[in-house]
Amino acid sequence: MDQKEKQIPLNREHIPIDGTHNAAGMIDEDDPARIARTEVLHGRYPSHERIRIVHPSRRSLERVGADLLKATDETIAPPPGSGRFFYYLKRALIGAPLANSQAEHERLTKFKALAVLSSDAISSVAYATESSMGVLILAGTGALTLILPISIAIIALLAIVALSYSQTIPAYPGGGGSYIVAKDNLGTLPGLIAAASLLIDYVLTVSVSVASGVLNLASIDAFHFLSTTPHLEATVDVALVVIITLVNLRGVKDSGSIFSIPTYFFIVSAFLMIGVGLFNAYVIHGQPVINSFQLINHQTAPVMAPLSIILILRAFASGCSAMTGVEAISNGVPAFKKPEPRNARVTLVWMASILGALFAGITLLTLTYGIGPDPSGNQTVIAQIASRVFAGPLSFMFPLFQVGILLILTLAANTSYADFPRLASLLARDNFLPHQFAFRGDRLAFSIGIVFLAIMASTLLIIFNGSVDHLIDLYAVGVFMSFTLSQSGMVKHWWKLRGQAPNWKHSLPINALGALTTAMVAIVIAYTKFFSGAWIVVVLIPLLVLMFMAIHAHYQRVEKERTSNIPTAPTAIHHLMVVPIAGLDRVSVQSLSYARSISENVIAVHVAIDEKDTEYVREQWKMWRPNLSADEKTELVIIESPYRSLNRPLLAYIDTVHELYPEYTLTVLLPEFIVSHWWEYILHNQTAFRLKTALLFRPGIVVTNIPQHLTSRMHR
Repeated sequence: MDQKEKQIPLNREHIPIDGTHNAAGMIDEDDPARIARTEVLHGRYPSHERIRIVHPSRRSLERVGADLLKATDETIAPPPGSGRFFYYLKRALIGAPLANSQAEHERLTKFKALAVLSSDAISSVAYATESSMGVLILAGTGALTLILPISIAIIALLAIVALSYSQTIPAYPGGGGSYIVAKDNLGTLPGLIAAASLLIDYVLTVSVSVASGVLNLASIDAFHFLSTTPHLEATVDVALVVIITLVNLRGVKDSGSIFSIPTYFFIVSAFLMIGVGLFNAYVIHGQPVINSFQLINHQTAPVMAPLSIILILRAFASGCSAMTGVEAISNGVPAFKKPEPRNARVTLVWMASILGALFAGITLLTLTYGIGPDPSGNQTVIAQIASRVFAGPLSFMFPLFQVGILLILTLAANTSYADFPRLASLLARDNFLPHQFAFRGDRLAFSIGIVFLAIMASTLLIIFNGSVDHLIDLYAVGVFMSFTLSQSGMVKHWWKLRGQAPNWKHSLPINALGALTTAMVAIVIAYTKFFSGAWIVVVLIPLLVLMFMAIHAHYQRVEKERTSNIPTAPTAIHHLMVVPIAGLDRVSVQSLSYARSISENVIAVHVAIDEKDTEYVREQWKMWRPNLSADEKTELVIIESPYRSLNRPLLAYIDTVHELYPEYTLTVLLPEFIVSHWWEYILHNQTAFRLKTALLFRPGIVVTNIPQHLTSRMHR
């Protein structure tokens, strides 16, 4: 073994030269694009020459095609040194990375989807009736009987909206969220308004749900200290948000498994409470359906305002908080197992039926037992009902039911955790949000969107000190605006398909009815709640739309203006050049031309996140390859990254080539564009910067940076 062989511990295969090796995949000369090299071993006689194939010492990459490499599990192994602690901490909190091939297994069954995507809507029965009664009681105790017709109107509205979205699901099997439907049919601006409305609603859903859950927990005597200790309630709220965030970072499937048990426990126990309560009142005691409401916690509520149409509309608007989250199933169709549209429609029917039945039952119990809002605020309406129903032999159910309310209200935030990151990823894909929101994390979840949602919700909880009364006034405005835009978009969708789609004649009127009713409700909510907090949402929506448009304009300007002065005629300079590329745009072609001017040996490396990406880059390369002369050795290497990592497979390839060819001066060419303002850096992934930082600590590797300046910056 020669000296070079002693310095590099490599795996070797010895294959005799017989003239057939090229057909078998052997190479006649060194080709660094193939993560292997050949050496000729001379024997005693000329005929004894043999070829040795030298493999890298680490199996970080494997060949799966002529020009296709794949990153192995070794690329996600624990890093050396102090980084191991954070590596194992991350794995303990969110689990091991999932490959792209496991995405199909992360989809939800109808059973789990009901827990993940319907918990927001179903949990709203814990506070929707009380929100409406809290407005009616301003007109005195007798006005509380109006909760029955108001609840009937809300249930009718629920049926209309659910029926409308059942038409959207098969029309948009890839996910019929308000943003997609409105953007496709009404234009970009209506789509952005719908997106802004939903993003605000998702943040408020997390805040209101968690705050309501802790408030119900404080209704138990043992936990009264939560409401009496300053700032403790908000602290517990934020702690619960952190826990939900960590669970969701583990992926959709894990969150569905964890959250399904509390969701179904609440559903079963709530139906038990309704059944026992109605049976006890009507059958055993023979009470009338509607009580007189003369006593509420031993006090008759004073008349604070006259009973008017405006007051009734305000009560209706507050009760419409029960409608939040209805659109989540339509948004999340791609999260279902196949057949996605059918499973989503079935789950939507389940959700609407359960929500309607629970809302009607709880409203009926408040009328039956003469229960209204507690002036002291110590007990919620649903807690008062539970304490009356779960008495005697069933008294053990009261604390369990209160814990169930806490869990379902807390887990209601999970609907937002499922839909907010997905909506943010769609906006990022269309260049309306930073591209980081479109990137899936280790567990195939949109991690950036999940963390951002947690930060925004926690901020609201701290600002409002966990007060449900203050947060609820901001609620439901955005969701009904998105309802209206989505259903209006579906009306135009069916109108465009008239004569083509066989069901357009009955689908169009359904969506038109949904658009009309939700528009009326949106106007009512905005009008009646404007001065009590809804103005914040009304003002924030256009501000978000302006932000979306500014980000989009930035990305368009960057795409048009980034350039460099690199010449396109290469000269013969001897080096081994590695050029990471995202695609074959003008910047990549210029970078390759610069590399070709330095060396005949140029390797373009593309890390592919999915199969479509691989095929797209390969087709681009085939079209561009004829521009090269026959004697040039510029080659393309594609590395499949099943765990969606960009840097680590690329660094593994650079290390491999450097190990196999120590006699070469390896130069990594990194194109990087320079933005005009410091804050614009957060809109870009800064992949080149991270690669430079990593390569800085690799001796013997030269890094050449090609800055791509914006035209407007260059002329300053």
